[in-house]
Amino acid sequence: MNNTAHYERNLPHRLPPGESIFITFRLAGTLPRTVVESLRAQLQRVEQVEKRSDAEESSVRRKRYFKHFDQMLDQAPTGPLWLQRPDIAETVRTAIHHFDSRSYDLICYCLMPNHVHLLVHVPEQAPPLIQTLRELKGRTARQANLLLGREGAFWQPESYDHVVRNGEEMQRIIAYVLENPVKAGLVADWQKWPYSYWRDL
Repeated sequence: MNNTAHYERNLPHRLPPGESIFITFRLAGTLPRTVVESLRAQLQRVEQVEKRSDAEESSVRRKRYFKHFDQMLDQAPTGPLWLQRPDIAETVRTAIHHFDSRSYDLICYCLMPNHVHLLVHVPEQAPPLIQTLRELKGRTARQANLLLGREGAFWQPESYDHVVRNGEEMQRIIAYVLENPVKAGLVADWQKWPYSYWRDL
């Protein structure tokens, strides 16, 4: 069975089995439309350059794009911050762990007030990761909306994902995920952030 998923919205997504994948998804409405349009234009420029660049240069440009995107989320002056509520953060944390050893092997994650960083390894015979993410986001959206007494979109449909190329990059991504609350000024030490997890392999 070939579980490779490649689909397009605003970003290309390649979620092959047998790989470790870094995923970021955010709450709906976290960035103003003008910011989203600016980011989309930036991504289009990256993709145009990618057609004329080698793989290494393309990877560097994508990393710059993601860093800019993530900084904007960390500094977003408006939009929902529902993940800072302990009951909603616990709902998401529980769902992430629910799929561990079923659909993926969980490596680390960090729940920020308006977005989630998740690093997993997808076994060869696991269900397609896009299906797992759809289930995870659907389940948590329903539960969170009940807690909030609201209806409507909870998560932004689009996610960012990146296939981890090697062990060195894996260590950099783990450090990035765990240090995100520190860089955002939420805590002085990543271990003090209650919504982070790392399975030290």
